[in-house]
Amino acid sequence: IMVDESVADFVIQNFTKIAMVSVSVEAIELSDIAPKEEKIKEASACKQLLIDTIKEQMQIHEDAYEFEHKKSVLLLIGVNGVGKTTSVGKLAGQFKNQGKKVMLAAADTFRAGAIDQLKEWANRAGVDIIAGQEGSDPAAIVYDAVAAAKARDVDILLCDTAGRLHNKNLMAELHKIHTIIEKEYPEALLETMIVVDGTTGQNALAQAKEFSEVADVSGVILTKLDGTAKGGIAIAIQSELSIPVKYIGIGEQIGDLQRFDAEEFVNALFEE
Repeated sequence: IMVDESVADFVIQNFTKIAMVSVSVEAIELSDIAPKEEKIKEASACKQLLIDTIKEQMQIHEDAYEFEHKKSVLLLIGVNGVGKTTSVGKLAGQFKNQGKKVMLAAADTFRAGAIDQLKEWANRAGVDIIAGQEGSDPAAIVYDAVAAAKARDVDILLCDTAGRLHNKNLMAELHKIHTIIEKEYPEALLETMIVVDGTTGQNALAQAKEFSEVADVSGVILTKLDGTAKGGIAIAIQSELSIPVKYIGIGEQIGDLQRFDAEEFVNALFEE
């Protein structure tokens, strides 16, 4: 596809603005949408082409939520402060409202108040929780939770995890938890989702890369989009790591964690 130089500049400026990362025109893969012989001269036409291309890239299919219909373990990972515990609680409430039997595992045993926070979410949602003492072994909590989930015929086990460990290697700990779930509960579908703060830009991409090295990350939960943040970094995560956004958090209520809609999301990114 041929693009005038001024239009190419328009693409770079707009993509960089919404994704909060530097990109090249080649990375956008406009040729996937438009015929190669077409030459774009108008910025408005280029903008629409860019929008259509990103929508195509960000589209998510129904089988991305297969875990909602099978015996599943959802492992939520990410750094502190991105909304992991809150996301676990919201998902628990939603799944319980759908008639599913849900259990929580409080495996963030290092952040002060994390266990109590998750217990409050469990009480609010009316679901069981497996928890230990602050500072206890996170992998042991997950091991006990898996055993309890199997014994109680739980549909979905949701595991909260630490974002920082004192005197321990976080990535090694997460790998250990991942291995325990795969070994002790092979019949369950393991879904590992990274929770990222939609306001943090380049840091969110770096976090996604690092966590992907120790776990088979299958989805992104993009949080804190209730203000002016538009979460354009999700495009970079999808483009570079091929990890789809599955949920977005737009507020504090249980229903404010919503399934990702590429059409609405990309339209919002380009609103003037």
